[in-house]
Parts: sequence; C-alpha cells; structure tokens
Amino acid sequence: MLIYNTTYHVEEGEDKNFLIWMQEHYLPEVEKYGTLCAPRISRILSHIEEGSVCYSVQFEVESSAKLHRWHQEQGAALNEELLKIFKDRVVGFPTLMEVIV
Repeated sequence: MLIYNTTYHVEEGEDKNFLIWMQEHYLPEVEKYGTLCAPRISRILSHIEEGSVCYSVQFEVESSAKLHRWHQEQGAALNEELLKIFKDRVVGFPTLMEVIV
C-alpha cells in the first residue's frame, strides 16, 4: 500500500476557504473517481512558516501506476482548479510513500 501525500502551504487568511474547498469539492471529487481512498487532512504543527498554515492531505493508493493514471485523468485538472481559485496563496508539494508496517 502506498500513501500519496501533498503538503500545502496556505497563506494565513485563506486557510478556512482552503479547508472548505477541500472538504466540499476536492475530496468528494477524488472519492468519486475511486482510485484514491481513506482521505485525511492534517494540520502540520512542526516546521511552521510565518504567514502560512500548513496542511497534509493524504490518500491511500494501491500502486504508483494507478496514481499516475489518476493524476493524468483527474489530478492534474483538480490541481489546475486549485491554482485558478487560490493562485499563489496555496502551494502544494506531493510525496509518495510506501507503508512498511
């Protein structure tokens, strides 16, 4: 099992709008597709950067091939939508991790 994590740096003042958009639009759209499962949003408490709030958005995915297909078919469009809405007030950094235990 793999974990697909994206760490988002959200400009202070946009964090409430970002969380609403994530919960009401992004997560439901991802879940409709069916490839990524077990969504989780966590606030990052370490490595705090002044002027921003950081969140980790995680999903479980069976393989990197399925993640790649999801990204081509849905993920890129959702990312473009995020950029259109939040512009440079939200910056995301993806990480793919393998569950060991």
